[in-house]
Amino acid sequence: MASLIRVVRKKISSSCCSSSWAVARTLRVRNGTLGFASRGYAEVAAVKSPFESNILRVLRNEIEYQAEYAPPHQPETKFNSYTVEERPGEQVITLKGRFGDREDIKIEATMFDGYEHITVPGDDSSGADVRLHLSLLVDISKGEGGSELEFVCSAWPDCLDVEKVYILRRGHMPTRPFLGPNFRDLNPKVQEKFREYLDTRGVNDELAAFLHDYMLNKDRIELLQWMDSLKSFVEK
Repeated sequence: MASLIRVVRKKISSSCCSSSWAVARTLRVRNGTLGFASRGYAEVAAVKSPFESNILRVLRNEIEYQAEYAPPHQPETKFNSYTVEERPGEQVITLKGRFGDREDIKIEATMFDGYEHITVPGDDSSGADVRLHLSLLVDISKGEGGSELEFVCSAWPDCLDVEKVYILRRGHMPTRPFLGPNFRDLNPKVQEKFREYLDTRGVNDELAAFLHDYMLNKDRIELLQWMDSLKSFVEK
């Protein structure tokens, strides 16, 4: 997990280095839309032990560095026909939408939960890079109190793969329900039709790319808020 976090930090930094100085300065000097407040070092140093003062100095320097080097932007609230519900402090976001007059669609996506190594030709001595992964659940329902069609999916930066598909019967699920075979074990024609079914509802490779960009930014936001919470605790 530690190596994954380092990898994510590297990916985020490389994708955000072109952000303007003005945006970074806004994050540092005022309590902006992302909520990273700052207090002067002299304000609390006089009442803190040398050890606590040193912790505060290090945290402030790190927050300033992260905000300058790759500042996050305000999270998106829409993706095509879906509304994005950000959940600050959590590792999951929710997208909600409708298809036609009867279908309600809810998508829950995790932050990055895995990666795979890939070989990238170039000047780097290792020649290796990583491909980040996140998971999502797609629930499609028709009316209140009915059944739901649920897809378990894997989202890579450039594609979305279906892992499982099954029916959820609200309030009537057996203790150990049969959830069907792995999606890849189904007849290829059945797989193709389900992919088309999802694609018409906007659950496709474009969604996977959006989620990766969103989560890269969310990771930056959560990191800064986490460090700011640590700083606030030590300041008390």
